[in-house]
Amino acid sequence: MLVIRGSNMGRYLPQRLAQVAPRCRLGNLLQPYHHRPSPSAHLLSKATWRSYADSSRKLDLLALDQKWREKWSTLPPVDTSREHKYVLPMFPYPSGSLHLGHLRVYTIADVVARFYALQGHKVILPMGWDAFGLPAENAAIERGINPANWTKQNIAKMKEQLEVMNGSWDWSRELATCDPEFYKHTQKIFLALHEKGLAYQAEAEVNYDPVDKTVLANEQVDANGRSWRSGAVVEKRKLKQWFLRISEFREALLKDLETLGVNESWPERVLAMQKNWLGKSNGATIKFPILAFDQDVHAAIEVFTSRPDTLFGVQYIALASTHPVVAKLAAQDPELQAFLDTLPGLPKDSKVGYLLPHIRAINPLAYHEQTPEATKKSLPVYVAPYVLGDYGEGAVMGVPGHDVRDHAFWKEHHYDEPVRFVLASSEDESTTALANEPFVDHGVMTEHSGLYKGKSSKDVGKMLVAMLEAADLAKEVEKWRLKDWLISRQRYWGTPIPIIHCGSCGPVPVPDDQLPVKLPEVDGHWAEKKAGNPLETAEEWVNTSCPKCGGAAKRDTDTMDTFVDSSWYYMRFIDPHNESAPFSPEKAKSLLPVDLYIGGVEHAILHLLYARFIYKFLMTSPLAAPEKASSEDAVYEPFKRLITQGMVHGKTYSDPATGRFLKPDEVDLSNPSQPKVIATGETPLVSYEKMSKSKYNGVDPTDFIAQYGADATRAHMLFQAPVSEVLDWDEEKIAGVLRWLNRVYSLVTKTSPLVSQHQTTTPKEYFESLSADITKAKGGEKDKLQAEWDTNAAVWRGVQNTIASVTVSYDKVYTLNTVISDLMILTNTIVDHFDVEGMSPAVKTEAVSSLVRMVAPITPAFAEECWSILHSHGEETTRSIFDTSSSSSVGVKFPVADGTLEMLKPRMQTCAVQINGKMKLAVEVPAVPEGLAGDGDKLREWLVGEIIKTEEGRTRLLPVLVGASVENKGKGDVGAEEVLKVAKKVIVIKGGKLVNFVL
Repeated sequence: MLVIRGSNMGRYLPQRLAQVAPRCRLGNLLQPYHHRPSPSAHLLSKATWRSYADSSRKLDLLALDQKWREKWSTLPPVDTSREHKYVLPMFPYPSGSLHLGHLRVYTIADVVARFYALQGHKVILPMGWDAFGLPAENAAIERGINPANWTKQNIAKMKEQLEVMNGSWDWSRELATCDPEFYKHTQKIFLALHEKGLAYQAEAEVNYDPVDKTVLANEQVDANGRSWRSGAVVEKRKLKQWFLRISEFREALLKDLETLGVNESWPERVLAMQKNWLGKSNGATIKFPILAFDQDVHAAIEVFTSRPDTLFGVQYIALASTHPVVAKLAAQDPELQAFLDTLPGLPKDSKVGYLLPHIRAINPLAYHEQTPEATKKSLPVYVAPYVLGDYGEGAVMGVPGHDVRDHAFWKEHHYDEPVRFVLASSEDESTTALANEPFVDHGVMTEHSGLYKGKSSKDVGKMLVAMLEAADLAKEVEKWRLKDWLISRQRYWGTPIPIIHCGSCGPVPVPDDQLPVKLPEVDGHWAEKKAGNPLETAEEWVNTSCPKCGGAAKRDTDTMDTFVDSSWYYMRFIDPHNESAPFSPEKAKSLLPVDLYIGGVEHAILHLLYARFIYKFLMTSPLAAPEKASSEDAVYEPFKRLITQGMVHGKTYSDPATGRFLKPDEVDLSNPSQPKVIATGETPLVSYEKMSKSKYNGVDPTDFIAQYGADATRAHMLFQAPVSEVLDWDEEKIAGVLRWLNRVYSLVTKTSPLVSQHQTTTPKEYFESLSADITKAKGGEKDKLQAEWDTNAAVWRGVQNTIASVTVSYDKVYTLNTVISDLMILTNTIVDHFDVEGMSPAVKTEAVSSLVRMVAPITPAFAEECWSILHSHGEETTRSIFDTSSSSSVGVKFPVADGTLEMLKPRMQTCAVQINGKMKLAVEVPAVPEGLAGDGDKLREWLVGEIIKTEEGRTRLLPVLVGASVENKGKGDVGAEEVLKVAKKVIVIKGGKLVNFVL
């Protein structure tokens, strides 16, 4: 047997990589990688179990990983008639190596999947590869190789890494988006959109990355005007591009967020980000007439505003750099053009601006004779980078008194001119924000609003729009931030757009029987390390015949944005081998939507929004054959629940003198609690930062697994932080997890001989029988039986409480860290009582069995070994703990409460005793009788009486309470009534768990 230890891990992975790599080929990219199970291979021999059941052997987690990964490959198929649960982590881009962030999300997914499996569900947990994209193309140019080869190598390597994580991936569903068998269906979906008019071509000003030589969506340009991928300053160009009409679904995308918010199915912040990105706002477009001196420009500038009530406060107009007026003036104004050339390098919220010299605007309210004089003044017109050309009309009415950005801009350019406040929070204006802060809420109109002074700003806004609309100067409108989805990319490594351009027929869809349109081989392009799109010069591929008229035509040389692939891949997983369609309607109906989707919050907008759009389209298309009667009102959402995990930060060392990040070999960690800078002997600054090569704080998860084992690594990963929070990776803390697993292993080996002897009596039956015996017994025998009850009840009560708590935590997912802490507490409870006289073998075996099954989702190989040891006596064969196939007569199940908690209420409880608020002692008293729980006076008297009956109460409490007041009375004669008279007040807290005597 191969044991993966730290010393041979480096040899193991390359060997297995060499074995798997030949299986990977583009065209049928990844054949399912699994062993062929023999009919009885899942039945393991008694001798095999006993070789691992020797309690004298040290727990070897690394050996168990390898052993059980081999065993799992032989498990029979799960009964498909069971209820399905579809668990899906966001699939990875095959960069070539997995990091701790991958380990975290895939551990979470596998843990939840195994939990569902133990509950009896048929779980779908697939894995695939988001394999198209610029990094592969850039790597191909850099290395002079085909991006397909680079991608295949990376997939093979990352698959090997995934396999050592003890995951339960269904590799028979594996897919890669660069496989023609996958992107054939991406092309089908595009053509279905095209047929409905939802995919169209239009000329548009686009964001062009001059380094990667491709077009970027607005979302892929950062706040500094740079490409999210290359970091290059983005250029504006006009090109004919393909768009998907996501705007047709905007109302459903917004409305259905309410459904996703029910029961916190999606995180609130993700819903808020989606809502903000959709950006629905109701307002009005208002025309500001133009005064132009020797300039041929528009007669008026249209501005969209959601706050027409602030119209009296307009003090300037600001235009986007792409506004038609700006473009026209720039052709005649070199200084303006020079200013425009500087804008791509500026943040979009920059306060810089260019004052257009020969143009002024007029507030449309200026034409009303009773408008205040200040509002009638002509307005300066600026070009400002904070104004977005693709929202509203590309123009903003600047209201410094009532908008934060306008206020900042005005103060930058008119710091010595007063800000006009036209509404306030109250009629007397005394509660208005300070003059140096804008008032951004609705309120009451001020004296600067003329006739409207004292009126509600909301009402005035409607009045002003109605008045201006009558003069053709305003119009009520609805605006959305969301724009149609630009999917064209001028690059090779993506899904080809299945359109043929004919001089006679125009754009013609590629016929279904000619799909997929495959990428051509262009090895010469990569060998010469050329940049740009090689599809444009692949003449044999580009030149083709028109499917309609048969005349000469050309293929479209754009490929699709990779977000198109990821917008529907989760639907392909349910039917991955369907050659004729992306998926069958029957499987879509029975297996979708995804029950649990897990991934980083960085995908909260783009990926999730596009996936929601495509899912809504597909589920209302013939591909899914929905019921027409309900399709209009039905809510189609791809992911029932969304879990967003936090990032993993690494321990980072930096020089206290310079702040420079230190390499591992520059820090002396011989004493981890007192690190030293080797060069200076000083103590370095220690912090937790996002992992990166520049900070030297990265951790290779396969190295960590090779040292500690996959199960300990998984438990350590989950235990350190709640799922949604940032995890500060600290290797040293795994010691506690290892100690706990060893304690569990020791418990299991001690329990194993008891299993076969006590398989007929359940704990519930045991307690019912013992209760009857106690009722009949008398004297010393009754005391003995009662002591036996207390010992066993403490353990089984702990089991029942833990079952309840960890089941909730597994369901909620976000509190998986508490599963481990709860199981550690239960482990301690069992260990503390295991060898106590009177401890029932039935309770022992069932307690340990429950513990093993509850830990199984987190530490699967370890739990398998423990399960095999527990069942290594009296049976020739034992089934896997995860074998829930229909052939299993009983089947292993996650433990459920057995209803004994009510009868197991403790007879005694700990009562903390305070004097004047300071802790004095803690005593064991009987549990509060039910009849006293709600009666304050009787409970107080009863509880004081029980406290002073105890040895600690008589010897340590009474001398303080009554020593000075009752001089000639023996302590044993003092009762609760007398103590209550001596104390000024006796306060009972938490039903008797705390008592405070105030003297």
